Amino acid sequence: MTVDTPSSVSRPLKLKCKVQNYEWGKQGSQSEVGQLYSLQSGLPLAEDEPFAELWMGTHDSGPSLVVFDQDEDSTMLLKDWISQHPSSLGDKALQLWGADLPFLFKVLSVGKALSIQAHPDKKLAKRLHQLRPDIYRDANHKPEMALAISHFEALCGFMSPQEIKEVMIEYPELHPLLGDSEVKALLDMSWSKDLAKVALRAAFTRLMSADDNVVNDTVCKIVARLSKKDQMTAKEQLVIRLADQYPGDIGVLSSLFLNYISLNPGEALYLDANEPHAYIAGECVECMATSDNVIRAGLTPKYKDTQTLCSMLSYRQGQPNILSGVMINPQTRRYSPPFEEFELDVSILKHGESMVFPALLGPSVVLVLKGKGMMHQRHGKECLAITLMKGDVYFIPAGVVLILHSSLSSKKLDHPLHLYRAGISSAFLLTNAATHDFH
Repeated sequence: MTVDTPSSVSRPLKLKCKVQNYEWGKQGSQSEVGQLYSLQSGLPLAEDEPFAELWMGTHDSGPSLVVFDQDEDSTMLLKDWISQHPSSLGDKALQLWGADLPFLFKVLSVGKALSIQAHPDKKLAKRLHQLRPDIYRDANHKPEMALAISHFEALCGFMSPQEIKEVMIEYPELHPLLGDSEVKALLDMSWSKDLAKVALRAAFTRLMSADDNVVNDTVCKIVARLSKKDQMTAKEQLVIRLADQYPGDIGVLSSLFLNYISLNPGEALYLDANEPHAYIAGECVECMATSDNVIRAGLTPKYKDTQTLCSMLSYRQGQPNILSGVMINPQTRRYSPPFEEFELDVSILKHGESMVFPALLGPSVVLVLKGKGMMHQRHGKECLAITLMKGDVYFIPAGVVLILHSSLSSKKLDHPLHLYRAGISSAFLLTNAATHDFH
């Protein structure tokens, strides 16, 4: 087999990616993010250091580097490389988003609950960036999807009116904090949809704006009562956990209004703008529009923007949609949330198995999460052969066809080859292939 280098614009590029050591991350080798980062960087892990997120993309807060010819000293920013080779994005992506990736790809290892938060829509993101560029560092919206790679817990969206009514009955400690009129409105099940939204907005805004001392006192009373119970529900156990992680925090109380979701590996949760949520525990891969805009109001030592959060929320009620993916070939399951900027393909190749990685109309980023194998690309009589190992990340230009092979193994504990490929929504690109009107 001849090994050569096809055109740099049409070949996979190995990436070196940024790790984020946020305090809520899992520590050391207990963190999937930490393991991946150690494999990428060749550095040992500090077992007492949190490894929270691995960023794969071009966002300025965590940009990936292109590593040339496996030489760690020969690198450049992926964003700069794309600017020099815009054709690598494909015509449609370039026309719509310019010479940059419209998506950001991450791995998260959550050891402690993240903040109660929401992401702004484009209009609000632009305004917040103009007002507070030190806090809101870009002007983009941030729809996102989290795909569980372990058991994964999250809070997402407001519970139904009936469930919130039950909260009002089961947690009388909230009544003095909310006030008689708000409690009465939440207990009134004759709501229309519009009236329900008005009542929920008023009650949640009053809750989130409560005095810190009153909040602390309310949390302590709830925890003291629940701790005396012989058996607790999953949501009650969560309240105790959150109160232990963030004593006296308003996020403990706001969690009572939100859906508590438990995902199995292979299940995905997607979040549009203006929806409240918080990741609680577990590990996932995450795709989103290229943005780092987060509006927080609880369970965090970071800046809280409670007024903005309460005013922006949609106050939509009910269970969120859970995606299980659709098989697009025998090895690949596709997760397609209703967003233009991204989708996610998960390919699992058994030992010794091969498959064609088809060309996409736009760019993609591939992560090797488990296993090992080879990636081949043919150019006439020439062939590029790339060894794949856990922790490897590659940028794949638009239009590139690859052949993947999972290594043979005689060890029972060896994993098959697991590849996670983030790219632009294929359905969106195909729908708009014949027109320049992308909006």
